[in-house]
Amino acid sequence: SICAQYANPNIKVNMKLAIFSTLVATAAAFSVPKEAVKAAGAAVITGAVTFGVAGAALAGDVGNGETIFNGNCAACHAGGQNVIMPEKTLEKEALDQYLAGGRSEKSVITQVTNGKNAMPAFGGRLDDAQIADVAAYVIATADAGWD
Repeated sequence: SICAQYANPNIKVNMKLAIFSTLVATAAAFSVPKEAVKAAGAAVITGAVTFGVAGAALAGDVGNGETIFNGNCAACHAGGQNVIMPEKTLEKEALDQYLAGGRSEKSVITQVTNGKNAMPAFGGRLDDAQIADVAAYVIATADAGWD
């Protein structure tokens, strides 16, 4: 029965997440165009998590990740590029080709935390949540296309 469905705690949680996802997507619709693209990426991630398409690894905050990226990463990676090694950009195809572990938030987290080659480690400068936010931003923006 319908009453029995609402007594199930999993359904209640899924409903709350679905409502939250809808609110995020609605808020994104009223952003300026550049922000809307980035917010849409966050809404897609939120929707994927809500409906079980993605795992808990997609927990980063894309908007906060952009702020952290601009303050710590943009000197070398502005617009998703790489001023040190031009072929190793943050574009979707380059992440697939060059990033150890492939194009995923987990792989970005590892690279940002530990560094590699010319890239310094940020594990001592940024906390785990900030690094997860940067990873969410990099993957969402790579998928949407850098400006």
